[in-house]
Amino acid sequence: MLTTLKTAYTDTRAADLAWALGREPLPALAELKLQLGYVTLQLRLLGASHQVLAEDDHGQCSETVACMSGSATPLPLGIDKRIGDWEYEFAAHVETHSEESFAARAQELLALVADHPYGLAGTFPGSPYAFTALLAHCREGRLAWRTWHAYPQEGTIVATRTRIGTQGSRGTRGDKPAPP
Repeated sequence: MLTTLKTAYTDTRAADLAWALGREPLPALAELKLQLGYVTLQLRLLGASHQVLAEDDHGQCSETVACMSGSATPLPLGIDKRIGDWEYEFAAHVETHSEESFAARAQELLALVADHPYGLAGTFPGSPYAFTALLAHCREGRLAWRTWHAYPQEGTIVATRTRIGTQGSRGTRGDKPAPP
């Protein structure tokens, strides 16, 4: 699903992004609720980037990547940790592009996510290439999502990849998530 977000473009630099686990749901400008295996997943676009909420009958996991006032945790390159029953893996990297290659990459990513049943993308007013996009998948009981945060004025795209799973035998349980 592709939407135009009705807000000002608030996170204007890749370096402004921060990462947090366990935050309460923040006000969303757009969201997509999915049932993947035994996990309910909410992909949420914020005025300041994204939040993903995952929940099953054994617990929940909340990931926020956004410009957050008072956040002391910059965007990490990689995290591997346990959150209750959840095994959580996160990785991020920054792509730097020329003006021409940025436009081509932005078009490629928006096309990938726009019509995908597990995809949500929002463009910000003022530039068709200022966007945040999320894409989830579940294969063979493995749950993962990818995100892209585009900054046309810098020619950068921040890409993240998250994998989650829990111990047990149903849905995403007991499996190491596959790469997205």
